[in-house]
Amino acid sequence: MRARAGDPPRTMAQKILASRSDETAPSTDLVKAKVDQVVLTRCPSRVLAEAFALGLKKTQLEAAVIYDGRCVGSAYPRPEEAEPVLDDPGFDPTASSLTLARAGIGVPPAVHLERFAAPGRLMLTDDPRLATVGGAGMLTLVAPSSQLARALVDGSAWLRAPRSVQILLSGRTRPFVCARDVVHELVRRGLEETVRNVETRTGAPVVLEFAGPSAKLLSVAERAVLASVAPLVGATGSLFISDEKTEAYLRDQRRSKAHRALVPDAGAPCEEVIPIDLATVDPLVLDPSGAIRSVRDVAGKPVAQVILGGDGTATARDFLAAATLLKSKKIGPRLDFLILPPSRQILEILAKTGALTDLLATGARLVEPDRLATYGDLYPPPSTDIGISVRTSDTEPGAPGPGAYIVSAETLAYTVAHSTLGDPRAFKRPVRVQIPRELPTEDQLVVRERRDAPGSNKKPPTLPVPPLGMAFKAVETLTTYEPSSRATGKGVGPESKPGELQVGPWAALCSNSSDVRQVAGRSARLAAIAKVRAVFATHFPYGLLSQLAGHGILCLKVDEAGLKALKASKDVQVPPPAQLAVPGASVMAGKTKLAVTWLALPTERAWIANTGGGASPAAIAATPAAKPAAAAKPR
Repeated sequence: MRARAGDPPRTMAQKILASRSDETAPSTDLVKAKVDQVVLTRCPSRVLAEAFALGLKKTQLEAAVIYDGRCVGSAYPRPEEAEPVLDDPGFDPTASSLTLARAGIGVPPAVHLERFAAPGRLMLTDDPRLATVGGAGMLTLVAPSSQLARALVDGSAWLRAPRSVQILLSGRTRPFVCARDVVHELVRRGLEETVRNVETRTGAPVVLEFAGPSAKLLSVAERAVLASVAPLVGATGSLFISDEKTEAYLRDQRRSKAHRALVPDAGAPCEEVIPIDLATVDPLVLDPSGAIRSVRDVAGKPVAQVILGGDGTATARDFLAAATLLKSKKIGPRLDFLILPPSRQILEILAKTGALTDLLATGARLVEPDRLATYGDLYPPPSTDIGISVRTSDTEPGAPGPGAYIVSAETLAYTVAHSTLGDPRAFKRPVRVQIPRELPTEDQLVVRERRDAPGSNKKPPTLPVPPLGMAFKAVETLTTYEPSSRATGKGVGPESKPGELQVGPWAALCSNSSDVRQVAGRSARLAAIAKVRAVFATHFPYGLLSQLAGHGILCLKVDEAGLKALKASKDVQVPPPAQLAVPGASVMAGKTKLAVTWLALPTERAWIANTGGGASPAAIAATPAAKPAAAAKPR
């Protein structure tokens, strides 16, 4: 993407959005932008029902991909939202130019990077884990179901224009240090606090842009791992440059036509610049409390469960390195070693190179890439009385179980070899692996439209559009709960009983960004079934505000004292949105009056007004940008 003569210098995110929008400067409200791809992973049936209600015939997007991650069958109901569209035998995705990635193809972040990611494009999704495709220079933003449906129908959506924080990479990683350790180092150095400060100062979400001399040395797979840091620190997305390595990667995937060059302009206005020397990074671990620690500080902990893979942050190189380090070794008698290749391509590479045989010879078990395994509902961490769980993939916020230690593939290999957590540098000899250039690219589990196939006469399934909520007609009393207790079977809340949703209305009290991510990740279901109406927090990742507002949930900022008062109260009285939009708005926690700030832009407030008015999510998607006079500027 080259800048035109006379254009101001732009960051990579600004370049992508500027080419898809009429906006010439950062907007104080939402920006209408052209969308290239839509990816549905968490509740595709809901979005498809809304899109069909809006009149979807054939989508004109470059790619619209639905991932069905339900690999494991059960006689009992799964704890996710039902998928009536995907389970309809008459549903033909190709009739609407949709692509269906069937169960078993892998986890969406890894598969999409291999088969669909394209530099310089804009993608909307319901899954923050897809930030990994930023490693290929593709901007990924999380959007509510109403905006995803709109994008499927007319190829556009209303978005918050982001600001950029640049991360300058220099130096080379030392032996037994890999991209996962660099992610931990970024978290340890306070990247989340930097993102929070920029969001507070600018009132806009943040995109992380990786640059510097060492960014060009990393493979696209390593870049994707680094890009996965975005949801961990509250950023809305990540971007790497698109260069010769990106072009070579796409050529190996037989998708060379998808390549576009993408670099920031010299002097582009980034809000912050964070330098990091890769040579200073040591093997690190993310413990269940969220703290980053040196592996040496936690060495010696007995381990009961090890999971290699599970999301897009485990690369083919990681599996080959682990297989090399573990060759001729056996697991301990009380260790459960699971391997979950994130894509069929990686599984085939392991099979052809013999690495799969080496891993299985240690006593490992091969696990299907079911999305519940990624979310932590399948194979949850065991009780700490038995031993800790060590994984290479981030666990879902609020996942059941006591939590896991997140490590690199090399650290995991040492753990498997000794049944205790330890420093991989004890292996002494650095591991060297070579990724095959001839990659398996047959998409046997991808159902896509054939250009030479005759048109389908099948009509899309007629399904009721799932409702969201009803309006606040007057002051409403909401029962308070803390999301961190999800699936524990304890406490009060819509998910206090595993597998069930308790009907509210509810107000979520979030102590940190992880709690907000937990609510946002299930916001469509929580709003529609459990009647979650509001979220209170001292800080919201700004990239999640549109997602929550699009599902009819109020985002109310309070100070620390206010959040403490809310936790001491069993309920909170919330006025109608019209009263929350004025300066000096407040809520009542018992007899205590608490000042709140409604973090919604004018268009997002219109979404909530339409949701509350009984309008369907499809009607919200069609709502034009409205700017109520009482809320002309974001607060």
